Amino acid sequence: MYLGRSNMSKVKKDFDWDLVEGKGFGGNYTEDQKAQMEAAIEATLNSVTEKEVVKGVVVSKTDREVIVNIGFKSDGLVSASEFRDMPDLKAGDEVEVYIENQEDSNGQLILSRKLAKVMGAWTNIEKALEEDTIINGFVKRRTKGGLIVDIFGIEAFLPGSQIDVKPIRDFDIFVGKNMEVKVVKINHTNDNVVVSHKVLIEKDLEAQRQLILNNLDKGQVLEGVIKNMTNFGVFIDLGGVDGLLHITDISWGRINHPQEVLKLDQKIQVVVLDFDENKKRISLGMKQLQAHPWEALAAEVEVGSKVKGKIVNVADYGAFLEVLPGVEGLIHVSEMSWSQHLRNPQDFLKVGDEMEAVVLTLDRSERKMSLGIKQLTEDPWNKTDLLSKYAVGTKHKGTVRNLTNFGLFLELEEGIDGLVHVSDLSWTKKIKHPSEFVKVGDSLDVIVIELDADNRRLALGHKQLEENPWDTFESVFTVGSVHKATVISKNDKMATLELPYGIEGLAPLKQLTKADESAAEAGEALDFVVTEFHKDDRKIILSHTRTFSGAPVEEVKVEKKKATKTTEKTATVTAEKSTMGDIGALSALKEQMEGAEREQAIKKLEKKSKKAE
Repeated sequence: MYLGRSNMSKVKKDFDWDLVEGKGFGGNYTEDQKAQMEAAIEATLNSVTEKEVVKGVVVSKTDREVIVNIGFKSDGLVSASEFRDMPDLKAGDEVEVYIENQEDSNGQLILSRKLAKVMGAWTNIEKALEEDTIINGFVKRRTKGGLIVDIFGIEAFLPGSQIDVKPIRDFDIFVGKNMEVKVVKINHTNDNVVVSHKVLIEKDLEAQRQLILNNLDKGQVLEGVIKNMTNFGVFIDLGGVDGLLHITDISWGRINHPQEVLKLDQKIQVVVLDFDENKKRISLGMKQLQAHPWEALAAEVEVGSKVKGKIVNVADYGAFLEVLPGVEGLIHVSEMSWSQHLRNPQDFLKVGDEMEAVVLTLDRSERKMSLGIKQLTEDPWNKTDLLSKYAVGTKHKGTVRNLTNFGLFLELEEGIDGLVHVSDLSWTKKIKHPSEFVKVGDSLDVIVIELDADNRRLALGHKQLEENPWDTFESVFTVGSVHKATVISKNDKMATLELPYGIEGLAPLKQLTKADESAAEAGEALDFVVTEFHKDDRKIILSHTRTFSGAPVEEVKVEKKKATKTTEKTATVTAEKSTMGDIGALSALKEQMEGAEREQAIKKLEKKSKKAE
């Protein structure tokens, strides 16, 4: 009967030698001899430790189990499924196994070949990292960011950046192939292994790279392969060392992205423009291998000639017209239109427009050219009918293009602008800024006041379209006459009053004192007496205090030329604020007022004012 090594050991320990003494079995052995025999038996057995890898010999094999002798008191059992990769396994073969348990509940030694392989693999991996050895791995599959490589039965991660010295765009081409790698990192916590194939290539290229750098010189022409593209240029592999081909050095013509003329993995000829040996930076050029396109510019192209091209760039200050690839001229914003109000070139031109232009300046040595497109049309200031069309006194309508503190600029036609001074906007309103009267883009009727064709100056007026109402006001607002007025505002010295017919007057603050000795405030409507009338300055000075103080009219200040009119009969006018339509009414009545009674003129003015409202 086969008891096994562990059962035999148990029998040996539990056997009572005294039972057989005197019966012919062991009776001739002393205690010392028995101890020596036990020691001899123990010496034939190995001392094993759990959780370690040992070598054993296959004793037998069944469909379910493989019995392995590792020199222990009993043979160990290994699942047959762990030997699927060894279909030819037979008794007598030597294998490595891992001791999981020296003795289970059944007293059986439990072994594992699978764990032995894993433990052995990690040992080999750690050794490969320490000794920096090369491992032959098998690429199993692609994963996010790289590849999974089998080394010693362990799955290791190969990052995409560690596959080659140049960027790899298709990882699938490596799947199912063997690849030499080196272990670069081990994470025992997560049982992760990182390997690299790139380090092998870099070592091979180091000598070649150093050779290239040692022999590098400006102006040297090299052949390289495009390994990467960016919006600012491309990186060229020169055989172990990279160089940058900037986008501006790819072509003499303008390009928006390198991919317009180049593609990845393309072989090209480049010239070394500059290099930094310490930083190992190499600047390359491609367009420098071709003749400059300015050399191909026709001799017929000169100042005054016309050229055709395409707009390749539009900036705030102008646009660039490409006459030939690499030959461009600047069209400044001031040369795009005769109009002085073209502010943004993008409102006038756009990239891709094909057009004709006139050469204004040309410097072949500096390779600079300025162009103009407004010169393709006649200068409006040089037109033969300009003097008659814009003669003094002619009426026109224009568009407000710009406002300033002193007036506004009106465009009558493209290239023809005129200035309307702020004082020439209204006869009656005290306009401090043109924005109180018009806004940019409005249409405005004007009359030509002055024309200076040589200096391209045109003075215009709007109020001159109507007769000066102050000729009429001279008979209405006579010194000593009383009128209803509203206090508009007050400052430190004077108050501004709103008088009938849309005009304004002034009153010293002390002349705002009322009969109850209080001062009139803004918004109050009171009677005021005219104390001064200045036609040329369009200014009327009034006083409320004199309406009740009883001061004689003769004491009121009067302009010399109007002194003869102080005896005229005083009249009171109670008209509401009129519109600009009153100006026309006042002008139309001027002749009727001359030689007529002042009272009749006032009544007619009031009647016209009410109709206009």
